[in-house]
Amino acid sequence: MAGNSHGHTPAAWTGVTIAIIGFCVAGAFMVMAQPVGFWAGMVIVVLGGVVGGIMSAMGLGMPKRAPLVTSHSAPVATREPVGAES
Repeated sequence: MAGNSHGHTPAAWTGVTIAIIGFCVAGAFMVMAQPVGFWAGMVIVVLGGVVGGIMSAMGLGMPKRAPLVTSHSAPVATREPVGAES
């Protein structure tokens, strides 16, 4: 996982940072028993995903790679009858 630079893009960092801020806002308002503030924090969490997706679509995310297609076919093993008498 460490060798493929998974998530090291401006889109990923921005989206996750916004989502963490929203999580903190929602958590603070949950402790203060303010449902409106909690839901506002949850909207910020979702906004982080939207912003990350938009930034990725703008080219600030990981480039799309062609799917890796492997055509390894296992050799077919056939058995010959043992001691077949003709």
